[in-house]
Amino acid sequence: MSLSLYDITVPVFIRAFGNLTEILKKGEAFADEKGIAPRELLETRLIDDMYPLTAQIQRASDTAKFVPVRVGRIENLPMADDEVTFADLHARIDKTVAFLKSVDPASMADREDAEVVVKTRTSSTTFTGKSYVLGFALPNFYFHVTTAYAILRHKGVPVGKMDYIGRSQ
Repeated sequence: MSLSLYDITVPVFIRAFGNLTEILKKGEAFADEKGIAPRELLETRLIDDMYPLTAQIQRASDTAKFVPVRVGRIENLPMADDEVTFADLHARIDKTVAFLKSVDPASMADREDAEVVVKTRTSSTTFTGKSYVLGFALPNFYFHVTTAYAILRHKGVPVGKMDYIGRSQ
């Protein structure tokens, strides 16, 4: 049995969001314990030209949602990118996971060679379903999840590699 584009994305995203939720909870607890305003963590950037923690979660969410939208041709679940609290980020993750769980694996079946066009404000790039998933979506998703982890770790939140990877499931 071969792996489908669904198999290598949707369940992987759902698992990573579970780990990310636990990392965010540790960030919240750390802020409470140390008397740090949550906003300080939520607005932290690794460097000035990078997104803050809130936007890292938003971009991970968008990337995960766009895989079944672009590859499986299902309707997107728009989100406003207005999260400003840990509770907002948890709600965003919950909505994203619910959306991903609603995806019918058949919608992404046999779409490895389908054309996927990613449009930005200034250009567009054409991929196949396979090249989009492997060369853009998965790396982009993990970039933002890793950066969210790194922001909290940088601020002193006691998270480690196993928090990021997660325990066996």
